[in-house]
Amino acid sequence: MEALNTNLIKGKYSIFLAIFVFLALALSSANAKVQEHEFVVQATPVKRLCNTHSAITVNGQFPGPTLEVNNGDTLVVKVTNKARYNVTIHWHGIRQIRTGWADGPEFVTQCPIRPGESYTYRFTIQGQEGTLWWHAHSSWLRATVYGALIIHPKEGEAYPFPKPKRETPILLGEWWDANPIDVLRQATQTGGAPNVSDAYTINGQPGDLYKCSSQGATIVPIDSGETNLLRVINAALNQPLFFTIANHKFTVVGADASYLKPFTTTVLMLGPGQTTDVLIKGDQPPSRYYIAARAYQSAQNAGFDNTTTTAILEYKSAPCPAKGVAAIKPLMPTLPAYNDTNTVTAFSQSLRSPRRVEVPTEIDENLFFTIGLGLNNCPPNFNSNQCQGPNGTRFTASMNNVSFVLPNSISILQAHHLGVQGVFTTDFPTNPPVQFDYTGNVSRSLWQPVSGTKVTKLRFGSRVQIVLQDTSIVTPENHPIHLHGYDFYVVAEGFGNFDPKKDTSKFNLVDPPQRNTVAVPVNGWAVIRFVADNPGAWIMHCHLDVHIGWGLATVLLVDNGEGLLESIESPPEDLPLC
Repeated sequence: MEALNTNLIKGKYSIFLAIFVFLALALSSANAKVQEHEFVVQATPVKRLCNTHSAITVNGQFPGPTLEVNNGDTLVVKVTNKARYNVTIHWHGIRQIRTGWADGPEFVTQCPIRPGESYTYRFTIQGQEGTLWWHAHSSWLRATVYGALIIHPKEGEAYPFPKPKRETPILLGEWWDANPIDVLRQATQTGGAPNVSDAYTINGQPGDLYKCSSQGATIVPIDSGETNLLRVINAALNQPLFFTIANHKFTVVGADASYLKPFTTTVLMLGPGQTTDVLIKGDQPPSRYYIAARAYQSAQNAGFDNTTTTAILEYKSAPCPAKGVAAIKPLMPTLPAYNDTNTVTAFSQSLRSPRRVEVPTEIDENLFFTIGLGLNNCPPNFNSNQCQGPNGTRFTASMNNVSFVLPNSISILQAHHLGVQGVFTTDFPTNPPVQFDYTGNVSRSLWQPVSGTKVTKLRFGSRVQIVLQDTSIVTPENHPIHLHGYDFYVVAEGFGNFDPKKDTSKFNLVDPPQRNTVAVPVNGWAVIRFVADNPGAWIMHCHLDVHIGWGLATVLLVDNGEGLLESIESPPEDLPLC
C-alpha cells in the first residue's frame, strides 16, 4: 500500500512537472509569432551610373525587403526562383538550431533552387537580438540579392540602452557597371583576378560623388536632440569598408546581433558579412552631413575600387534653400587612409561583451587553420588565355593547404544525413600539414594547394578553439571569416605568427565579443572559441566572395547528440532536388 501511495505521489509529481514545463514554454512563446513572407527572385531593370542593367533582385527591390522580427519568432519564407540562374538564400548569422536545412549555402546544406522552382525556408530565432541580414549564397548573386534582417527584443522587453527615437538600416554594397555573373565567369575562364567594382552603395545608391547618382542619394533623417540607432551592414561582395559621418560620433552598442559594452568612435570598419549597431545624437547645428564609406585595402599591390560612396544625414530642422538656390552642400568627413590598419586594430580591440560571459575554458578540439591565397600551375591542357594569373598561373585559395571544392550532385548535409559515400572525406587537416613562417617569405613550393571536399567532424557538445592564421602567400590580407550555424567568442587577435607559449596569456576569457564573422588581421591571427552544440554541416569561409570561389573554405560537420533535442530535424519535403 505504501509503495502504491509513493508511486501515486511520483505520478502526480511527474504530471505536475510536465504541466509546469508546458505552461512555462507556452508563456515564453505566447508573444512569439509566425511570420510568413514570399521572395520572388527575378531580373529587374536597375539604373545606376547612367546605365540600366537587368539585375537579379528579390520582389523587384534593390536592396531586397527588410525583415523585422522579434526574438523568439518563427520565419517562413517561400523563395520562388524566376531568374535564369540557380539560387539559394542564406540567413546570415541565424543560429539555425536543428534547422540546418534552412541555412542556405549551395551544395552544403541544400541543392540550389532551379529556375522555375520554389523552396520554403522555416526557422525560429532563438536568443538573438540585433542586426543580421540575408543574401544569396550561390555564385555572385549576392552582389544584388541581399537585405536586412532585424531582430527586436521579445515583446515587452527593452534594449540594454536608451530607446532610440528612430532606427535606420544602412546597407553598404558594391556595384558593377556590368552583370556580376559575367565578371565572375570571365575571371573563372582566365584564372586571373576579377574586375573590381565600379561603385560602392548605401542602401543601393552610390551617392553624389558618382556620375548620374546625385538624384537618388540616400537621405537619413535626424532631428536636433534625437538619439537614433543606425544598423550598419557590410553587404559588399569583396571589400572591407570604413564608415563614418561628418562631425558626428558613434556609440557602438552591438555587432553581429550580439550586444557590446558601449564605446565611442568616429569610424567603423566592417568586413563583408559583419554588422554594427551604433547610436548617433543630433547634437550638431541643423544642416546636412555626408555619411561616407570607402575601402579598407590590406592586400598590397592588389587592385581595388578606390571610390567613395555617400548618403546624407539631414536634420529635419535644416533650413530649406530658396527657390532656384542649390541646396547646401553637405559637409564631407575625413576617412582613414585605404591601408590604415592601425585604425582597424584600435576599433576591433575596443569590442567587449557587456558583462562576463561563459567562454569555454577547457578545450576538447584545438584546431589551427592557415588561411590565404595561392597559385595553381597552368594545367597542361589549358592555353595561356586560361592562365592569366601571376607568371602564367591561376589564382586559388585554401585553408590548411586544402582548396575547398563544392560537390555538384548532392549537398554535404544530405550526403551525411543519408549516408551517401564518396561526396566528402573527413580528413581535413586540423593543423597545417607543413609548419612554416606563415607571415614571412614563404617558399614557392607551398603556394599550390591540393583540391578536395574535406570536412572536420566534431562531436556534439565538444568545446572548440580555432586559431585562424593569415599567410603571406601571394599577399597577406585581412580576411573576414564567417562560420555558419554558430556565434563564437573572439578571445584574442594579433600580428605575426601565433605562438601558443606567448600569445595564450593575451586571451580575454572574461568579456570577449561574440561574433559570427571575424576579421582576421592582415599578416596576423585571431582565436575563436565556441561549443559545438548545433548538429549539422556548417561551412566556414572567407566572406570575400572572390576567395570562397577560389576555395578559401571548409565545413565543420557536427554530429547529433543524444535524443531529439540534440539532433537535426528531418529534411523538409520540398528540399530542392539536384
